[in-house]
Amino acid sequence: MSGRCPCSSGDTFDACCEPYLRGDADAPTAEKLMRSRFTAFAFGDVAYLRKSWHPKTVPTALDIDPNQRWYRLDILDSDAGGLFDETGTVRFEARYKHPDGAGTMSEMSRFVRVDGRWLYLDGVVSP
Repeated sequence: MSGRCPCSSGDTFDACCEPYLRGDADAPTAEKLMRSRFTAFAFGDVAYLRKSWHPKTVPTALDIDPNQRWYRLDILDSDAGGLFDETGTVRFEARYKHPDGAGTMSEMSRFVRVDGRWLYLDGVVSP
């Protein structure tokens, strides 16, 4: 797929999140993992979401509403989460459309590196 990546990076999907979702590469930073997880939500890729979630905090069930279309991600801030860090945070807003209306989800997400791989630990959703 050569269209724009759903994560709003401006890159094409095959040059952005596709290698992570396919398992060909690991996201090198917390922000890139956040972007790939947004893309996984946009595509309904529950397997990738579970794989990229820390095993101590991953939910037993993860249901994605097939009628909810995630269409835009804005990274508002990040702290650490780089190539040489072990932890990081990413604050973002994600926009969606649903038959019941449109909305925005805002979260401060925490990430940790485990065995060289970034994983989503948890997040605090803003009202």
